[in-house]
Amino acid sequence: MSSPATNPVASPAPVVVMGVSGSGKSTVGAALAQRLRVPFADADDFHSAENIAKMSAGQPLDDDDRRPWLDSIGAWLAGHADGGVVSCSALKHMYRDQLRAHAPTVRFAHLDGPMEVIARRQASRPGHFMPTALLESQFETLERLAPDEHGVVVDVDQSIDAIVDEVARALGEVK
Repeated sequence: MSSPATNPVASPAPVVVMGVSGSGKSTVGAALAQRLRVPFADADDFHSAENIAKMSAGQPLDDDDRRPWLDSIGAWLAGHADGGVVSCSALKHMYRDQLRAHAPTVRFAHLDGPMEVIARRQASRPGHFMPTALLESQFETLERLAPDEHGVVVDVDQSIDAIVDEVARALGEVK
């Protein structure tokens, strides 16, 4: 019998791996998509040049900056309604609502952990456009998954394989 790590199954709905910058969204999202054998997209690739310039200058994005970005991600999710994984901060409930407006069956995997752990991870990413100085504003913006949202909260202070196993199990992807 195959172990969960080698027993890929099709995802019946798209998944957003969410959390603050440095929580491991891209790494976990890519690993989860590989496990499920579904497409993966990194929400960073959907940012406009203006958004990247703003964040690179140490300025947090506001809701107006995020709206078209989230619509682009939502369109990608809608195009992968039968399975796909995207990494996206999705920090506020209203942002997740915007994604759900495009893809009503989307599920969320919130990568969570203490600011100190995430700051340490973020500092190990040289050259990333999101400076460590904006981490505090991300924690201030973060609205945890509500009980009415389909998703799971996973502690980031463990191996990537353990996180992917936990997400896959919790979202019902591994039998």
